Amino acid sequence: MNSSFQKLRNLTPAQAIVSYYFVAIASSFLLLRLPGVHNPGIDMPWLDSLFTAVSAVSVTGLTVVNISETYSVFGITMIMFILQLGGIGIMSLGTFFWLLIGKRIGLRERQLIMVDHNQFNMSGVVKLIREIIKILLLIELVGAVIFTLYFTQYFDTFNEALLQGIFASVSATTNGGFDITGQSLSPFFNDYFVQIINMILIILGAIGFPVLIEIKEFLSNKNKNFRFSLFTKITTSTFGILLVVGTLVLLAFESLNAFKGYNWHETLFAAMFHSVSSRSGGLTTMDITQFSEATNVFMSALMFIGASPSSVGGGIRTTTFAIALLFLINFARGKNTIQIFKREIELIDVFRSYAVIILACFMVLFATMALIISEPHATPVQIVFEITSAFGTCGMSLGITDDLSAFGKVVIMALMFIGRVGLISFLFTIGGKSDKTKFHYPKERVIIG
Repeated sequence: MNSSFQKLRNLTPAQAIVSYYFVAIASSFLLLRLPGVHNPGIDMPWLDSLFTAVSAVSVTGLTVVNISETYSVFGITMIMFILQLGGIGIMSLGTFFWLLIGKRIGLRERQLIMVDHNQFNMSGVVKLIREIIKILLLIELVGAVIFTLYFTQYFDTFNEALLQGIFASVSATTNGGFDITGQSLSPFFNDYFVQIINMILIILGAIGFPVLIEIKEFLSNKNKNFRFSLFTKITTSTFGILLVVGTLVLLAFESLNAFKGYNWHETLFAAMFHSVSSRSGGLTTMDITQFSEATNVFMSALMFIGASPSSVGGGIRTTTFAIALLFLINFARGKNTIQIFKREIELIDVFRSYAVIILACFMVLFATMALIISEPHATPVQIVFEITSAFGTCGMSLGITDDLSAFGKVVIMALMFIGRVGLISFLFTIGGKSDKTKFHYPKERVIIG
């Protein structure tokens, strides 16, 4: 026991975080195998239970079974708990319980929190955790109350409306992508109130916890000299631009296809909702298999980008995409620095961005080739959509999840896991401990392009 503990202590923070997520998946798998978790007569294969556990911990939402038909109320409660575990983060919840019992948060724990939430230093990480949990639980509580009261007109009993309301709020806020209606949000295609509340919750979960904390500080008006950080400015700008561009592209691509015959407001809300949800939410208001292949490829790109850093979502993240794009624009103009919002981007962040993008592209490429071989029943577009959905922890699917082979399920589980822990943590896990260069060779130019 002491030997195992010592080995864990010798791991780098990134390796420890990945190990903790493995433990979380194993624990979630056991929870989903407890007696009473499934409805009577359901015989759930262990691989499908593991798939559901990985999907819930990674807050993705891809499933090989119908949640409402497979799981009992107890099982649905377990899934909500696992979604909280994955959404808030392993170290966030661990720190919360440590604080409750009065445990001192040491240097090692602060390092792990820093890595889990992509922070640059350990200063204020415990305060960050407190704020994250308070804000996220408050958002979920407000969402659950609104949904429960509103769902009383849809469901026969208050208990059913309560279960649906709480689950809908948790699933949307954590960007979990799960539903217990059996039809995602298709029953609410013409209910714009439900769609708006879901979009707000999805955005609040995906925009990034540091952004929410800064907005809270701004609204509290306690600091007269308060200014938003560069991270918040880049994140919100990129998020907003992608949302608008996504809506316009969906309108352009589907106005004469899947949206044909609908009213203008139905078309607008359908395009806007799927633009928001394809970032990480995973919920749908209509059958997306009716979308054109061009739309599916575009939505795959949105899922590949994913949500913001230090949020509940996955993908390469908005800041990675923004910095890479800004670098290309500035490079094309002959500049050797990236200047935005009267600030300059550190060169190391440009390196990190391109490292993440290159690794992510290779992962998607190899996963695509693997599934093309193992899943001959699926088209290449369906496979790419499924892979980017898993990596972006989105949860949308073109209907091939149920038919995946055992090998295909393992590939998708690996992508969901990496999408949740983050590619930076994954890279550092492979690389081990950092080793600073002690000397330099003479520099020499290399012909490029």
